[in-house]
Amino acid sequence: MQTIHTAAPRETDPSDARLEALIARLAQGETAAMGPIYDMTSSAVYAYALTLLKHSFDAEDVLHDCYLRLYSAAGSYRSRGKPMAYLMTIARNLCLDRLRERDRQTELSQEAWEQLLRVEDVPDNLQVAEWLQALREEEQRIVVLHALAGWKHREIAAFLKLPLATVLSKYARAMKKLRNAIAERKEAQ
Repeated sequence: MQTIHTAAPRETDPSDARLEALIARLAQGETAAMGPIYDMTSSAVYAYALTLLKHSFDAEDVLHDCYLRLYSAAGSYRSRGKPMAYLMTIARNLCLDRLRERDRQTELSQEAWEQLLRVEDVPDNLQVAEWLQALREEEQRIVVLHALAGWKHREIAAFLKLPLATVLSKYARAMKKLRNAIAERKEAQ
């Protein structure tokens, strides 16, 4: 007789279940649900927007627009067990819109953009953003999604459309770079 092994059912993350419930309440018109949603997710959304946009004011605008969009679209949200992925997708789309808008509004050279978007634009309390500058853009996204937003590596791989092995190796390399950057910073102080 052959034994068939089935995968154990995946336990839902309690924060995912709570966020799902809050979005459902928001969809039913309960505006008081927006506060807890914002409290649970705003730091991750802001950090993600900051890594994409490299400018704190734009990241703040995207943060607020993201919750306005969630508020207006909560009724069309369909649960797939990943409410944070839904919110991050909204943020990503808003970031892409913001980047397209930048391209239309200016004809600055790449060097001029890099000069404008230095780390000095980031508030002092976001020392992490300075350390993230040691990473490539894709590494920044992976670290922010995993370390700050709490996503699993396979979720990041699906979101960024990369192989899981690539995400894992880039995350490991990025963390090594961050440890070195932090150590250098401490030595310099």
